[in-house]
Amino acid sequence: MTVSAADTVCPVMVFAKAPTPGEAKTRLIPALGAAGAAALHRRLVMHCLRAARDSRLGPVELWCAPDAGDPFFRECERRFGASLHSQGEGDLGARMQGAFDAALARASRAILVGSDIPALSAQYLRDAERALAGGDDAVIGPAEDGGYVLVGLSRCDPELFRGIPWGGSEALVETCRRIAALGWRLSELPALWDVDRPEDLERLSEDMRESFMPAAGGAGDRNGFGTPRNRGGLS
Repeated sequence: MTVSAADTVCPVMVFAKAPTPGEAKTRLIPALGAAGAAALHRRLVMHCLRAARDSRLGPVELWCAPDAGDPFFRECERRFGASLHSQGEGDLGARMQGAFDAALARASRAILVGSDIPALSAQYLRDAERALAGGDDAVIGPAEDGGYVLVGLSRCDPELFRGIPWGGSEALVETCRRIAALGWRLSELPALWDVDRPEDLERLSEDMRESFMPAAGGAGDRNGFGTPRNRGGLS
C-alpha cells in the first residue's frame, strides 16, 4: 500500500492576534500596562511557534488577526519558518472552520492551538497527532478554565464550531457534545493552563516574566483581579 504525503504530514496551526499595545492581552493591562501585556503576548506566541516547529509534525502555520501585515508576524515567519495566513472575518468558530477547511484539503489531519499556552510542548502536540493517526476523528486539549487550548481534526463539519459560546466555560462541553452527536471518535489530552488574568502571571517561569517586566514600567503594582476571563486559549 502506498502512503501519500498527505497521510504522514500534520500541519500545526497557531492562532494569534497582532501584539498591538492596548489590544493584545487586554485583561492583563491592569497588571502590566499596555506595553507589558503586548510584550508578554509576543513571547507567548513565539513559545507556541517554537513548540510547533520542534514537534516536526509538518508545516507550521501562523494564522494572524486581524491580518498578516504586522511586522511581528514577518519576524515569526523568518525565525520559525512559519507560513502566514489571515484568519479572515467572522467569529472564532468561523475562523477556525476556515483554517481547518484549508488544512484538511491538503492533509489527512491537522492541529490548531492558541497562542497563550506557556505549558505547550512539542510532545503535547505529538500526543495529539498520535491520537489522530491512530484513527480518532478529533482530539482536544482542555484548558483548566473550561475552554480548550488545542483541537485536532481528521475531518470537519460546518456544525462543529458554529455558535459555540466562546466566552464562557461551556466551550469545551459544547464542542465535545457536538463531536459525540456527529458520531466521531474523540481523545482528550491532559488539561493545560493559559494566561488570561493577572493571577496567571504568578505561574510563569522567571524567563517568561523577564519578557514583560521592562515594558510594564511598574504597572505590575496595579492589579486587575476579578477581571472577566476570556476562556478557551484560542485567539
